[in-house]
Amino acid sequence: MATIAELQQQVKDAGEKVKTLKGEKRDKKDPELVAAIASLMDLKKQLEEASRPVETNPFVSTRAELDDIAKRRFFFRPAFDIYGGTAGFYTYGPPGAALKANIIALWRRHFIIEENLLEIEDPTIMPHEVLKTSGHVDRFNDFMVKDTLQEDKFYRADKLLEEELENRLKLPTISEAERTQYQKDLLAADAFSKDELGAKLKEYGIKAPETGNELTDPYEFNLMFPTPIGPSGMLQGYLRPETAQGIFLNYKFCAEQNSDKMPFGVAQVGKSYRNEIAPRGGLVRQREFTQAEIEFFVQPGDKKFPKFASLADLELQMLPSPIQLAGQNMVTMTVGKAVADGIIANETLGYFVARTAQFLFLAGIKKEHLRFRQHLPTEMAHYACDCWDAEIEVSTGWMETVGIADRSAYDLTVHAQRTKVDLCAQEKLETPISEEVVYLNKKAGALLGKDFKKDAVAVRTFLESLGVAEAKALQEEVKAAGGKEVTIDGATFKLTPDHCSFETKTETKHYRNYTPHVIEPSFGIDRVFTAVLEHSYYARPQDPDDKEKIVRGVLSLTPDSAPYKTIIMPLDQRVGSSDKYLDMVQLLRTQLSEHALNYKVDDSGASIGKRYARNDELGIPLAITVDFDSIGTNAEANSTLTGTVTLRERDTCTQVRIKVAEVVDVIAQLSTRKLSWPDVQKRYVEQKNTASEAIGGAKGTDAAESAAAGSESKKEAEEYLSKHKLTEVLNEMVNKTLADKPDDPIAHLAKLMADKAKM
Repeated sequence: MATIAELQQQVKDAGEKVKTLKGEKRDKKDPELVAAIASLMDLKKQLEEASRPVETNPFVSTRAELDDIAKRRFFFRPAFDIYGGTAGFYTYGPPGAALKANIIALWRRHFIIEENLLEIEDPTIMPHEVLKTSGHVDRFNDFMVKDTLQEDKFYRADKLLEEELENRLKLPTISEAERTQYQKDLLAADAFSKDELGAKLKEYGIKAPETGNELTDPYEFNLMFPTPIGPSGMLQGYLRPETAQGIFLNYKFCAEQNSDKMPFGVAQVGKSYRNEIAPRGGLVRQREFTQAEIEFFVQPGDKKFPKFASLADLELQMLPSPIQLAGQNMVTMTVGKAVADGIIANETLGYFVARTAQFLFLAGIKKEHLRFRQHLPTEMAHYACDCWDAEIEVSTGWMETVGIADRSAYDLTVHAQRTKVDLCAQEKLETPISEEVVYLNKKAGALLGKDFKKDAVAVRTFLESLGVAEAKALQEEVKAAGGKEVTIDGATFKLTPDHCSFETKTETKHYRNYTPHVIEPSFGIDRVFTAVLEHSYYARPQDPDDKEKIVRGVLSLTPDSAPYKTIIMPLDQRVGSSDKYLDMVQLLRTQLSEHALNYKVDDSGASIGKRYARNDELGIPLAITVDFDSIGTNAEANSTLTGTVTLRERDTCTQVRIKVAEVVDVIAQLSTRKLSWPDVQKRYVEQKNTASEAIGGAKGTDAAESAAAGSESKKEAEEYLSKHKLTEVLNEMVNKTLADKPDDPIAHLAKLMADKAKM
């Protein structure tokens, strides 16, 4: 097949030939001219086909099918929908709310319980002063652009740039140099300054998406929702933009509950709010969303982690900063090597990178579609030591889902300075040290109260906060100049030599005070939810004989995430109307509730195959079916089957028969990963499941019909099999062969049978 460059040359040559023939005044019907034009048109068509964008994202093709299931089965939908909806707000329906709750529960088990963290719950409204101190009032901004002709159309500037570059990277016609540049600009889009971003929008000729009009230059837009507090409206507040600040404000009290031992972590899960400029992409950019954040407090000079070695060999896909700047592709390396080589700043940060990956895998994220991207130097906050984002590939591209940052001591420091509350930790020294300390003499302290009155405390606090060298330097400067003006909390004060009279002495210290540093993993739960849905969805192969051509969508949700762990169903309405069935259902309901397992009951009149299919859409991993054998009304069946049910596994469409008294315990063990489905298949007799085969793509009859049908020969065969336990023996041998995977399975089975015969 010709390359694009070859096709371009062929089109050029064919065009020249047509031009030459026309220049010779050939007749329109001239065979050579007609053939040349036809050849040119064919080559142009080939070039057009070859130049089309190549979509390599595997989730794009199934997104429409997944959206249909999410809306039709009410996983989520736009909030206030009957009023037309408001962008950026969503309502989770019953299966969606259950799935989200399970993701949060998994997060709590994985981090709060396993890492022995403390958990708090803080208000979602914060006073202006708190967020002014944290920097959110001044710096919590995104860059916005507007349509120059339709000023009610707003766009987030970096997202417009990212979308343009993602589209360009799909074009097969770009050169390697262009690809490298596009890749570099794509990864840096979030780190560009206002001027750099404006220049890039112009460089790539980006217009307003809806109208094609020119865009304004980027400008800052603060993302916080303001709200007045109290009836007077005089106290300014904001809906919190993150859950982290509540943890910093309560650090002192949490440290006390932890007996002031370091290191330790505090977690919070709850709602946060950001007034997104252009909320799009479903749940990805909401104005109200759920965060789960951890602030793990450590000593500044000791960021080793005792359990780091246990995860050092975990291999992950990574995009370190230097690789991004070079426009290169991600690399695979162990977390241990990344820390040892200084790519990840320290063990504690590396440990939480690894634990984050483990959590995402348990939730249902596919390993090959997860990467950890290091923030670029221009992207990182001025106080941060190192930052990594867990990015998950979904239908819209690589989605930032978790941020893991070493925030140093910034937050505790600024809140301590503003409130004058000590937010330091204390470490007992193995060897006491002698240290020179400085303090105001009594005469100077008394003079401050006389001269500065109500401001004396602020001035005294300023002077006493100075170190030895700073105090001596100030004393000399004021003495030489006769005075000096200083600014404290926005107010100016004139200091005289008498105010700056310091004395020093040597003290022996048995403890060292320090402001803890903090490692912060911050999870966007709604984004994890989105990625879990996309990574779990697939469609079963269609039956060629199915005239309806219905897409049989399946959510292959993990046991941890699935909104419902099982479904209870009668085989058909004849079973469903039986008193024995109703008694079984009541027993199952009680046992499932005692195990805290969420479940559904589907006793509708649809065929068993259709009911399996529609519950596969909900991601329910297991189905309990009560059939004629279960209630003892199948005349041809073995009486020992009475009081049993079948348990079907969603992804393999296989099922086993289990006593009704045991089935809930098996489901509980499967849901907590204490058992796997192959373990269950080894333990219990596998059951023919024609309805599942049908929805899985293989031909089969409806299970209700096959269960009701029978013959004398079938009855005799079943009695013979039961008498000699042939089904159990053969299942055991087949499972042993599958486990050993010999080169010659037939010979392996023959040997097992021969050994059995000798027993």
